[in-house]
Formats: sequence, C-alpha cells, structure tokens
Amino acid sequence: MKEDINNYYKAKKKVEKIKKFYGHLSAFFLINIVLYFFDFFTRPNNFWFDYWFYWHLIIWGVGLIIHGIFVYYTFPFFGNDWEERKMEQFIQEEKYKNNKYE
Repeated sequence: MKEDINNYYKAKKKVEKIKKFYGHLSAFFLINIVLYFFDFFTRPNNFWFDYWFYWHLIIWGVGLIIHGIFVYYTFPFFGNDWEERKMEQFIQEEKYKNNKYE
C-alpha cells in the first residue's frame, strides 16, 4: 500500500515536470514569434544575421533543450532514484548522529 502511494506521488511529480516543460515550450514559441515580428518590422532593411532576435532565440532555445533533457532523460548523477538515495543517506546520517550522542 505504501509503495502504491509512493508510485502515485512519483508519477504526479513527473507529470508536473512535463506540464512545466510544455508551458516553457509554449511561452518559447509565442514570445519568440512576437519578438520576431517586432524585430523584423522595426528594422526591415537589415540582413538576417543583424537581428537581435536570433541571439535571443538561440540562447533561450539552448535553455529549453536543457530543460527538456532534464525532464525526459535521466543522468547518472540525477537518476530516477537519486532523490530517494539522498534522502536515505541523510536519514542514516541523522540516525548515526543521534546514536552517537546517546
């Protein structure tokens, strides 16, 4: 029963992370479309590489890719059970400290 509750909260946390990523992705597209038209219409005679919009797009795009990687993929140092291992480590350390002073 306790494992079912843990699995539920893990799934809920994963869904919240995915939901935040989709919000980030939506904001990325909407804001960059607006910025593109603003930049293009305020300086229509410049070459494509002169627009500041592209720098903004690249920098934010890299951030979006990193966000997506953290949401959909796991890293060896932040794997699926990393939080549980860290929590267990801290619990054991606290138990050790408490037993040491008794």
